[in-house]
Amino acid sequence: MPKTSLIPVALLCAALLAGCTTARSTAPLRTASEQLLISAAADRAAAQLSLGIPQGTRIFVDSQSFQGYDQGYAIAAIRTQMLKNGLMLVDDRTKAEAVVQVSSGALSTDQKSLLIGIPQLTVPYYPAGNSVTVPEIALFKQAEEKGVAKFVATGYDAKSGQLLATTDPRYGFAHNTNHTVLLFFSWASGDVIPPGVDQNSLSFHTLTNMLPGGK
Repeated sequence: MPKTSLIPVALLCAALLAGCTTARSTAPLRTASEQLLISAAADRAAAQLSLGIPQGTRIFVDSQSFQGYDQGYAIAAIRTQMLKNGLMLVDDRTKAEAVVQVSSGALSTDQKSLLIGIPQLTVPYYPAGNSVTVPEIALFKQAEEKGVAKFVATGYDAKSGQLLATTDPRYGFAHNTNHTVLLFFSWASGDVIPPGVDQNSLSFHTLTNMLPGGK
């Protein structure tokens, strides 16, 4: 058999070994996993904000300097924390005794991965101008996503502008790690979903039921 005719056969074998299942994880801008990572990190950073302003003080939360993915949820988490601290929220700045300015230094995700195997490749073959994409072949793969939040709050007198209190930067982290072994066996671990929540309803199923601890 000519050597050139062996190339398509080899590529076909590689594709079959890599499997044929494809899961579409998202259509929106961010996946549900990314949103959960960001919101979990935001919850943890917001929970640490405490200004020491006397309880019962009417405050207006100024979020003009707050930016980041899903900032609406993060600002709501901060407002909730202010209520837990015994402060009273007002939506009219003129009725506030103090203004609490909140800002974000980070509110996003980081990603890193380790692959032992063959990454996805585009391989040319005869005749010239043709190519085929060989799927990723993972003997071992670990892909980690981390949600990161950094918040700061500063309170000042609504009339005089005098500083009342400020916080050091408060950080929140969340992570989710996906593992793949021998192409077909995969499972996830992380601290995004609290105990008691059915995580099986939030992820795709693979052959992980065969692994120790799999559900």
